[in-house]
Parts: sequence; C-alpha cells; structure tokens
Amino acid sequence: MGRVSGKVAFITGAARGQGRSHAVRLAQEGADIVVVDSCADVPSLEYPMATIEDLRDTEKLVRDLGRRVLARQVDVRDQAGLDEVAAEAAERLGGIDIVSANAGVVGCRPTFDLTDTEWQDMVDINMTGVWRTVKATVPHMVEAGRGGSVILTSSVVTLVGAANVAHYNASKSGVVGLMQTLSAELGRHGIRVNAVHPGNVATDMLFSKSTLRVFCPDLDNPTPDDLRERARGSDVLGQGWVEAEDISNAVLYLASDEARFVTGVSLPVDAGRRIG
Repeated sequence: MGRVSGKVAFITGAARGQGRSHAVRLAQEGADIVVVDSCADVPSLEYPMATIEDLRDTEKLVRDLGRRVLARQVDVRDQAGLDEVAAEAAERLGGIDIVSANAGVVGCRPTFDLTDTEWQDMVDINMTGVWRTVKATVPHMVEAGRGGSVILTSSVVTLVGAANVAHYNASKSGVVGLMQTLSAELGRHGIRVNAVHPGNVATDMLFSKSTLRVFCPDLDNPTPDDLRERARGSDVLGQGWVEAEDISNAVLYLASDEARFVTGVSLPVDAGRRIG
C-alpha cells in the first residue's frame, strides 16, 4: 500500500477494461486519478465502445477507495479537449505525476481489404491519440519540475507479428518509436517513459465478435471458451490470455519509484507469447 501515494495519475481509455483496472490499482496504492474516455462508438469498428455509465462506474470505484478523481468524456483525437482536462487536473489536483496513455482499439481484417477509414481511425486513436495525450500532459509535468512517469500501451503484436492486423500493428509499433524518442527527450527533466506490451487480455475488446472470428474462423458463433482453447498454444505458460490486473501491476511498477532508473523500456506482459 502506498507505492504511488501523493501522486496524480492521468489515464486514458479508463471507462472499462485495462484503463479502469489501471485507475483502480493506482488508486489502491495512493494516487489521485484523472480518468478520460470518449464513451462513443467508432463506426469503422465492429464492437461497441465504453459508455458514459462505464466511465461513471470507474469514477465511483476510485472514489470508494478514498481517492480524489476527475472523470471527463474526451476523445484522444481531440487535442483541445485533452488540453483542457490536463489543465484542470494540474489546477485542481496539484499537478500530474503519472500518465498512462492506454486508450486504444483493435480491428481484424486482411491488409488489402482495409478501407481508408479503418486504417485512419486505428492510427488516429492508437498512435496519434498517444501523442496528443503526452502533448497535453507532459508540459505540466515539466513545469512542475518534480519528474514523473509516462507509460504508453503498445502490444505484443509489435514483437511477434500477426496476420490481419496491419493497421493495429503499425499504430502500436509507432507507439514504441514515440516512447523511445520521448525517453531520450524527457530524461533531463526526470521524466521516465516506458511502454507495456500486453498479450491477449481478458476484456470486452478481446471477446468482441470480430476478434473471436479471427481466432475461430471455422465456427459460426465462437465463444471466449473456444478462443481460450485455441489461444493456449500461443504462449509458453499455456494461459491463452492474462487479466487486466496483470497489466495494471506492470503499470504500477513503472509508475512507482521502484522503477526510478527504468526508462526507454518495452515491457511485455504476455505469458511468454513472444517466445511461444
């Protein structure tokens, strides 16, 4: 308890899934939390996004832990909106110490079947949205002069490759390049920048119909149980997937002073998928 006490964490894509888990885990360890999510569907994707009710549920989970919380409905493609929330966080909560640029989406389609819209939405949310998030938050960290930690969410796909996710892989690979440059630029300010690379994670995104069809193309109505049986062989620990809290524990480590000399690192949390 208290590994990030007295710090303020800014988390995107926090209405559900990994982002909600990160918010709760960091709050359990003493941080005040800013939760941001678009809470709006993306027409080019085949599964529903989180709702405003989901965002309110995350807000309540943090508040019930006794931590201060700001919850705002903002799309990571909206620079002005992100700037406004970051400024509000700095003023009302006393600064920003931790940034988890977690918001992201996934789609599965053969490369040459992708539409321009599918490609652009993926890049705009997964990569440009990360850049917009750090552009909004990091200047407040630099101005405060007390260092901090920035954690960008990439994917194990960037380490192993996969078919039918060209737009996803390209966007998440771009996040790694951004992380490397930011770590070089921000070290002099005492700000560490790292990336987490989740494997399959048990969230609504993984269990969407479009993703299930990729793993089980021969089944009419595949279920998460079908996916797990097939995915077990893809990682050396035979899990098929990890839980959101497993990613959150990695985020907590990178956010904490335990990782005070860790920067510019890609940290896989994938049950060994990259070596499976």
